[in-house]
Amino acid sequence: MKLKKTWMLLSAAAITTVSFAQQGDPKATEFYSPVPKVITPGKTAADAPSDAIVLFNGKNLDEWTSTNDTTKAAAWTVAKNILTVKKGTGNIQTKKSFTDYQLHIEWRIPANITGEGQARGNSGIFLASTGRGDDGYEIQILDCYNNSTYVNGQTGSIYKQSIPLANACKKPGEWQAYDIIWTAPRFNDDGTIKTPARVTAMHNGVLVQNNYELKGETRYIGAPYYKKHGPAPIKLQAHGDKSEPISFRNIWVREL
Repeated sequence: MKLKKTWMLLSAAAITTVSFAQQGDPKATEFYSPVPKVITPGKTAADAPSDAIVLFNGKNLDEWTSTNDTTKAAAWTVAKNILTVKKGTGNIQTKKSFTDYQLHIEWRIPANITGEGQARGNSGIFLASTGRGDDGYEIQILDCYNNSTYVNGQTGSIYKQSIPLANACKKPGEWQAYDIIWTAPRFNDDGTIKTPARVTAMHNGVLVQNNYELKGETRYIGAPYYKKHGPAPIKLQAHGDKSEPISFRNIWVREL
């Protein structure tokens, strides 16, 4: 009987608490500022929204430069609305530098691709280029459709750091897409890391990196580590393997 009475008292108290909350002012939890900016979305998820910076429009490389000599124009090939790696000319990067952003980029492994492992359609997107060559933070591009390699170097990996959550590769000859959210690292005045970089990535609509915290810049040999930098360009890699060059199209970015 005592337990029943205690339960009834607790139930009554709970009802009283709920009733009191319902009688409060709902406006106390309503906010009217800041008002989000109005953006016109594209007709499809792949189309650039109204606030995007179009990095490749199918016509020219006006938004790009050579990585190894930023005074020179990017030397890759543009034809039929497609950008194709021109091997031997080096990486290219955006003229503009970015901090945090949303990136959409489409790419295609050629149908006649040859080679195996890392020597089969190898390229990469450096989410922040911090110097010449391959300095920066790389998400891998590779033909991993029935092609095996080390898992932290396959398509969708943060190269040599984070294994992708899935292999969502299409077969060579088909267009594929990355949609990437990049949060740049922040540094203390003395150059030590304040907050690490983070990346979320979708490959062909499949989540392959889920807010992954990077351990530092990409290192082919040795452990990754950070070096202080600010806003940085986005870089595309002209890998030195002998397989047929890959292509890109429909590249746009939204600063966050």
